[in-house]
Amino acid sequence: MKNELDSKFVLQVFEKIRKHGKQDEEKYRLEGVLAFTDFDGYTLYMQDALVSMQFGFHNQYRFDYQKAEDYDAFEKKLRYIDSHY
Repeated sequence: MKNELDSKFVLQVFEKIRKHGKQDEEKYRLEGVLAFTDFDGYTLYMQDALVSMQFGFHNQYRFDYQKAEDYDAFEKKLRYIDSHY
């Protein structure tokens, strides 16, 4: 399965989670999605209980999940956040 998310979309959702989510130290949680960066801010992370996404330099990203359904549910959460916040 090929995962393709627009980098602008990823950054937009990340910022909405930071703006509207509940902060716990340097991490933010909104609608079941946890968002945070590495120590220098160059790599963004978003994850839920079943899927994690790493988004970094030159708009490269990597997903980690077991089932395609898990990824689909994760993407649905991101799209919900984007359209409702």
